[in-house]
Amino acid sequence: MSAAQGLPARQAAQEILSQVLRKRRPLESALDVCHSLDTRDAGFARAIASETLRHFGQLDALIRGFVDKLPAPHRSGATLEILLAGSCELLFMNVSPHAAVDGANRLAQDDGKAVHFKPLINAVLRRVSREGKQALAKQDAPRLNTPDWLWTRWLTAYGEEIARAIAATHLKQPPLDAVSRDVELPNASKLFGNVWRFEDRQRVDELPGFAEGRFWVQDAAATLPAHLLGDVNGSRVIDLCAAPGGKTAQLAAAGAQVIAIERKAPRLARLKENLDRLRLNATLLNEDVRDVRLEAAPFVLLDAPCSATGTIRRHPELPWIKDASDVTLCQASSGELLECAAGLVAAGGLLVFAVCSLELEEGPEQIASFLGRNPDFERVAIMPGDIFGRSEFIDANGDLRTLPCHLAAQGGMDGFYAARLRRGS
Repeated sequence: MSAAQGLPARQAAQEILSQVLRKRRPLESALDVCHSLDTRDAGFARAIASETLRHFGQLDALIRGFVDKLPAPHRSGATLEILLAGSCELLFMNVSPHAAVDGANRLAQDDGKAVHFKPLINAVLRRVSREGKQALAKQDAPRLNTPDWLWTRWLTAYGEEIARAIAATHLKQPPLDAVSRDVELPNASKLFGNVWRFEDRQRVDELPGFAEGRFWVQDAAATLPAHLLGDVNGSRVIDLCAAPGGKTAQLAAAGAQVIAIERKAPRLARLKENLDRLRLNATLLNEDVRDVRLEAAPFVLLDAPCSATGTIRRHPELPWIKDASDVTLCQASSGELLECAAGLVAAGGLLVFAVCSLELEEGPEQIASFLGRNPDFERVAIMPGDIFGRSEFIDANGDLRTLPCHLAAQGGMDGFYAARLRRGS
């Protein structure tokens, strides 16, 4: 692809990076700018943006090492975004130096402020093409790509060896996982249970069996909390914060009478589309968990909103658009929802609380606080047999704790925490 041919994609990638890095907008929503592009350009724009964010710490350090002083953002327009994306093309996407540098120059030419820094952009990227890979080899990639606010937390929670392993896993594009409807999925390898991992990434809706409802996409780690409820066949299960619906599908496929609660109507509509494709049934309620008034059920599952730091593999922008204050806010919010969920559990029933976060406040500390306030609940320790013999996924308290560096040889997995609690009879 020449620079001229790739210009629309590069323009879109520049806009995506600006929205993420300057406005702290999630990557998934910023990708809306790709809707007007053809399939090839949209794919190229997504790749540039996501890989730039995945290696942002390295790229930023490299550029600042090659420039005495970067111009102020209010004077330079998209200069930094152009340098970041161009360096990513050169160092991580194997784009030819001519195409990457020429493409960056064209972007600068079209930007009313960056055009004044076109000589700087040209000089820096030419130096990156000559010296960049040698400079990369001297970098501490896991550390540079993890901002201080996360790095210090992970050191405290897990120690340096595991913190480095987590950060290293984030540098690789994640594979695609799916849960099958008791069928073998072609071009995929089985992980555990009915979870399969596809060898090559491709459009989900083009995979054999998707339209027929033979599987749904769900990260391997995200499948485990529903299993902690045990046998739910024929029983009422309340699934709180249910979208996008992977856990609802798991429970419905297991024969449960599922009541799925979701506050955001568009997400609930997407959940319904997935269930319809899978030919599965559930009662769907568009309500806030805090307002739900239902008869208590023997099984309740709460996959609570959180900082989502366990999903950085799939959302590489998260370290750069969030900070420690987000963890504090999420801890307070999910604690409120946990109290509401507890009120929906019948006597002797089970409550499973889950978050896709690596942060202690949102997981074990949340549960410790809850149990201190609610003596009628007790922890039910998870056993290896509950999660397909994977004892490495169980922490010292008997709770579920998966890490991105688990299954490292197969591509890693999301970081999840889950606790199983029983209400007294």
